[in-house]
Amino acid sequence: MELSEYLASLNLPDWRYLSETGSTNDLALAWAGEGAADGSLVLADRQTAGRGRAGRHWMTKSGAAIAMSLVLRPAEAELAYIPRFTALATLGLVSALASKGLNAEIKWPNDVLLAGRKVAGVLVEAFWQGENLEALVVGMGVNVSRGALPPAEECRYPATTIEDERGESVDRWEILAGILHSIFTYRTNLTTDAFMAAWNEKLAFKGEQIAFRLANGQAKHAKVLKVQPDGRLALQVEGQTEPFLAAAGEIEMAGRDG
Repeated sequence: MELSEYLASLNLPDWRYLSETGSTNDLALAWAGEGAADGSLVLADRQTAGRGRAGRHWMTKSGAAIAMSLVLRPAEAELAYIPRFTALATLGLVSALASKGLNAEIKWPNDVLLAGRKVAGVLVEAFWQGENLEALVVGMGVNVSRGALPPAEECRYPATTIEDERGESVDRWEILAGILHSIFTYRTNLTTDAFMAAWNEKLAFKGEQIAFRLANGQAKHAKVLKVQPDGRLALQVEGQTEPFLAAAGEIEMAGRDG
């Protein structure tokens, strides 16, 4: 099937596809400012200046990855749950991969792992009008085939692709359609306990010892407990439970990797 056929089944309000762009998030943020409707989608075959957490950059080669940004306009009831929109995207991918027989996990707060290796990352950015949050742009990059991987020495965390883990080629637009369908489905439960249960069910390293690298460079050795309803990660550090915001740091190493 063609991309347009897959997207037609989702009834998106609008979508834009580019053969190459710097950042799909930049385009989506500008489009949000122009009035893009909730659920509008930006896609690129090749992305040359994608962004990740902490100002990191991400590139995609033609045909090798999914580079997408989704414009979402939070309803009044959703405004108290903004940290959950990152999990919304990761859960969408986890569900799409499950339909292909792949068991993915969420590395808090914004990565998706297959076999303990990073297959995707999410970056959510906000569009403001004065003090009013008008829209969120949910950006995601997914490694589909080997061409999506940077050299190993450039990876901050071991990486993989869908095709490497599945052992055969996949239709990236079919995967994309599955991601979007699952995002829209999970969103109906965004404010509920069921959403948090789904997030914690797929939380990577739960109950395991990890090294948590703080933003100031300090490392804490801790056990992963759960994600709290406010999106903070609860860690057990020296016998005490400590919650951490996404900006506070990231999981650097897990016990299962030695």
